Amino acid sequence: MDLRWLLGKLIPFSCLRVCWVRSSVPGQKWVSSFFSSKSLDCHALLLSFLLILCFNPSHSVELDPEDEASLLAFKSSLQDPNKNLSSWVGSNCSDWAGIACENKTGRVVSIKLTEMNLSGQINSGFCNLSFLEHLVLSQNNFSCSIPSCLGNLIRLRTVDLSRNRFRGVVPETLMKLENLEELVLVGNQDLGGPIPSWIGNFSTKLQKLDLGFNSFSGELPESLLNSTSLKHLDLQNNYLKGNVYDFHQPLVSLNLMSNRFSGTLPCFSACTRSLTVLNLANNSIFGGVPTCIASLRALVQLNLSSNHLTYKMSPRLLFAEQLLVLDLSNNDLYGPLPSMIVETIEKSGLVLLDLSHNRFSGGIPSKITELRSLQALFLSHNLLVGEIPARIGNLTYLQVIDLSYNYLSGSIPLNIVGCFQLLALILNNNNLSGEIQPELDALDSLKILDISNNMISGEVPLTLAGCKSLEIVDFSSNNLSGNLNDAITKWSNLRYLSLARNKFIGNLPSWLFAFEVIQLMDFSSNKFSGPIPDVNFNISSNFNSGDTSRPSNEAFATKEVVNFKVSTVVDVGSELQFNYDLSSAVGIDLSNNLLHGSIPEGLYSLEGLQYLNLSYNSLEGQVPGLEKMQSIRALDLSHNYLSGEIPGNISILEDLTLLDLSYNCFSGLVSEKQGFGRFPGAFAGNPDLCVESSGEGCRSSGIPTVPGKISDGETEGPISVWIFCLSAFVSFYFGTVSLLCSARARNYFLHTKA
Repeated sequence: MDLRWLLGKLIPFSCLRVCWVRSSVPGQKWVSSFFSSKSLDCHALLLSFLLILCFNPSHSVELDPEDEASLLAFKSSLQDPNKNLSSWVGSNCSDWAGIACENKTGRVVSIKLTEMNLSGQINSGFCNLSFLEHLVLSQNNFSCSIPSCLGNLIRLRTVDLSRNRFRGVVPETLMKLENLEELVLVGNQDLGGPIPSWIGNFSTKLQKLDLGFNSFSGELPESLLNSTSLKHLDLQNNYLKGNVYDFHQPLVSLNLMSNRFSGTLPCFSACTRSLTVLNLANNSIFGGVPTCIASLRALVQLNLSSNHLTYKMSPRLLFAEQLLVLDLSNNDLYGPLPSMIVETIEKSGLVLLDLSHNRFSGGIPSKITELRSLQALFLSHNLLVGEIPARIGNLTYLQVIDLSYNYLSGSIPLNIVGCFQLLALILNNNNLSGEIQPELDALDSLKILDISNNMISGEVPLTLAGCKSLEIVDFSSNNLSGNLNDAITKWSNLRYLSLARNKFIGNLPSWLFAFEVIQLMDFSSNKFSGPIPDVNFNISSNFNSGDTSRPSNEAFATKEVVNFKVSTVVDVGSELQFNYDLSSAVGIDLSNNLLHGSIPEGLYSLEGLQYLNLSYNSLEGQVPGLEKMQSIRALDLSHNYLSGEIPGNISILEDLTLLDLSYNCFSGLVSEKQGFGRFPGAFAGNPDLCVESSGEGCRSSGIPTVPGKISDGETEGPISVWIFCLSAFVSFYFGTVSLLCSARARNYFLHTKA
């Protein structure tokens, strides 16, 4: 029975209004609700309809015996570890999971076995289901070839084999599926070869073709350019090459990203009123952005990022107000930023604007602050100068601002607090000055605050305690000063904190290690003094977890041990999803300060710590056993006054790749058996330390010493004095000869003598 017919008979559609409301169920954004416009009559009819449903038993459909045999043969060739097909018993079609039958005949018309962890071969008997119209086996583990006998199922309208491990090529027999409307093979990495030449004209009903994330190669078949019924074409993440030609049919969406296409951009003139999504990102397309692209009046998303586009942006390149996403990042575009993006700026619905990683110069146009719907603004890695527009706070929906790696000057505008939904404020590597405004506490949703590598001065305002959502904070390489206040303690979700290379003073606070999810803490190159607080080091889950799945040893090849990437995705409903990935070692860096006293033993017990740098301080005392530091990969305690013997158990730390204990006061014997040979130079500048070397016995580690220092008890013997005198004589001799060889010098001496 047709539910729509029944609903229309019992309840007149004039009585009903359908509204969409936000759902409280996780993962379900919207749900539909019915509201009555004629209260009593419509309510009575609705009650009658519900009563009929309650007393009408579910309809039983007898499964056709031949189709039942075909399904059981198909099941027998599968591995079903989750027992999802255990309901395939009996003859009632409605009891069979994922199977739908025609009511009168009992013939199978639909198979939808999605995300069931099925694997194995597809039995040839499966192709006897001659009435099958919809076949969906997506998100399983099939690793065979696509059965050629599928071409016999001529009633098929949908074939979805996506996100499996099908291999080989698309069988030629599929060209017999003249009624096919959707062919979805996305996400089968071993499925490839040239795209079949017939793919665009085998079915006059084909509307959707998705071959993305596979291994197809070669050029686009000409048939795809002329497929009159095709509306949605997705070939992303393959190995396709050649020019991108103009399509001759009114496509709705075209996604060719992450291939090897080249040439210049066509105008897509046949799609001026239909194309809503155009994604050609991550190819090798060159030339400029033609103004005819703006003639695509239905365009909602345009992504031309990561190509070789160049030249200036034409002032005539004005898009319709329907445009939500414009991404031209990672190209070679230059000249001033376009002052106008859309024709009617007050009607613009633009949500994301990404012009980063180009060579745009000049100032940031004030017109950008009139894009009131903007949620993400990426202008980083350009050559922009001038100040941040004072009216940036007009963008009240803004969630992400990234203006990093430019030459912007002036202070952070106070008006920015108007962006009260801001999640990420990234302004690093500019020429910004002034102080951190106390009013920034209004940004209570802020997760990322990066103002590093600027010239910002003053103290950290106590009011920043209001930014309770902060997770990544980077104030490094500025001119900040003063003592640390307790505002930082309110950032309970803190994962990364860097105050390095500033002018902070005073003792390290007792709350230093009180963050539960902290991953990296860098207070290096300041003027902190006093001891390292001996507190509870077991609060941080990252410091104590010993998780071996974190970044590899390569992270310690340079000082940069942290990287985070902000990404945003706009869904069909123009809602922006904000994400960031933090790639960082789990570490503590207190190096190059004025710290003294002993190192708390709790620091040596952190099982999850990968990076510990306490170098260039005045720390003293002995180093205890390090066997609990199971994840340590880089340990630098150099240039301190540590004493005692080298702990023998350092050699059992298998992940340790960088060890520096140089320029301390260690003593005793370092045996060759302890396995320190893989750390050359790790013990230099310890005059009382004897390092056993293969075939050479015990050698001192006192040379080279710290420049300008002589260790206690070290005296200059007669050989040293003789070497000094000889070097002084040689230097004087060669200096005099060189001077007299100069014509100007000789004339000067002769003139002076005369």
